[in-house]
Amino acid sequence: MDTKLKIKISKATTLIGTCIFGIVVCFGLYYLVDNVWNGFFVDWFTSKYMNTHEVYSADVKKNIFVTEPLWSELKVFILTVLILIVLISIVVTFVTANLYAKEKVRKSITATSAMLHDFMIEERGNIEIFPKEYAEISAQMSDIKQAMQRHEQMLKEEASRKNDLIAYLAHDLKTPLTSVIGYLALLDEAQDMPIEQKTKYVNIALSKALRLEKLINEFFDITRYNLQQIDLEKESINLCHMLVQMTDEFYPLLNAHGNQTEVCVDEEVTVYGDSMKLARVFNNILKNAIYYSYPDTIIKIWAESTDTDVWIYFCNKGKTIPAGKLNSIFEKFFRMDEARSTNTGGAGLGLAIAKEIITLHGGKITAESENESTTFRISLPVTH
Repeated sequence: MDTKLKIKISKATTLIGTCIFGIVVCFGLYYLVDNVWNGFFVDWFTSKYMNTHEVYSADVKKNIFVTEPLWSELKVFILTVLILIVLISIVVTFVTANLYAKEKVRKSITATSAMLHDFMIEERGNIEIFPKEYAEISAQMSDIKQAMQRHEQMLKEEASRKNDLIAYLAHDLKTPLTSVIGYLALLDEAQDMPIEQKTKYVNIALSKALRLEKLINEFFDITRYNLQQIDLEKESINLCHMLVQMTDEFYPLLNAHGNQTEVCVDEEVTVYGDSMKLARVFNNILKNAIYYSYPDTIIKIWAESTDTDVWIYFCNKGKTIPAGKLNSIFEKFFRMDEARSTNTGGAGLGLAIAKEIITLHGGKITAESENESTTFRISLPVTH
């Protein structure tokens, strides 16, 4: 049966039941006074509130008995009766209303529970399930259901990306491992190989082994990735010194790509945070900028400060990131398509980890990409 119809039937039944109960009570009192208590009540009322005395009647020319009400006592009686009726009515109304309210609440909870169950498991719209009086609950449940569906879809997409990544890593683990084994086997078999060729093969095997180590570390990142358990050891950090030192450490990679960095940060600018965690954030962003920048271009790093926050910018020249992918680059296991076919692509955790660390610091990280220029913008508090 439709929920709206059930509510209407319940209201009609309650009203009819109340009317019938009132009529029965009235007839019951009338019967008691007029029949059961008739003699007793009349005698008691007459002796208490009526005065019978003898007076001379000029009409019949003799004394007769006249009964008159004692108005002073009768007024008190009537007032007392009215007060009792009001009090009894209040008590009866309160008890009845309380019982009715409890029953109504119980039925309302049952009906609401049934509607919520139908709404969550069925594909029907909220207007088809919830009556007008449930409009507020309907709107809230619609928002909750949409949020749950978005979260479920996000988890599915994340699981899909993770599965794809594991398959990719499994393939890439095998490739360098096969190369390492192949070159080492070749070196073992050809003992009289020229020293130049041996050196070349050793360098190739080392390069493949380092690639293998990187992929293994990414596997560990996947298994340990639970940033909610990270404890921050905050301190005041000289931002300029940290960024300059970081760019110096990246010189070999920058040189290999033909890139340069340009750091423009005031030496007095400081931020309050965990130096190790923030170093990882800046490393991930700079590494990302190097991988996706055009060769022989400059990666610019600068900062702007206010009384409460410091904004750090990383800007590189490279392919414009499409808006659809720009919204996903901070998600776990997300990797650009071109990264899948190169040795530069990681596990897709770098920017996700960077975002989580910045969020834990009470800051924000965003990205913009247009006209072959991509800029990452980070905000951090100056003090705690």
